Amino acid sequence: MSMYIGKNDTLKEYTRSQLALRNGSDRDEIWCAYQGIIYDVSPSRLWRNGKHYEHWAGQDLTDELPDAPHGEWVFERFKPVGKLIN
Repeated sequence: MSMYIGKNDTLKEYTRSQLALRNGSDRDEIWCAYQGIIYDVSPSRLWRNGKHYEHWAGQDLTDELPDAPHGEWVFERFKPVGKLIN
């Protein structure tokens, strides 16, 4: 569970396939997941076109965060829009 969300049970659930559609090219939404929570990163200029350095939107980035130059606090900047289900 993400430490930034207080009411996870009010978020809509999405599958990995549904998340993959929010990659900035198939739809206007640019979403990424971290620790089971899906965030809308569309407002960030760093995610323009669905790519942020070597990372692509529409994916779960939990395993990739340790290689990032920032910590999980970066997700505080973005609105949670859903929960990732398997």
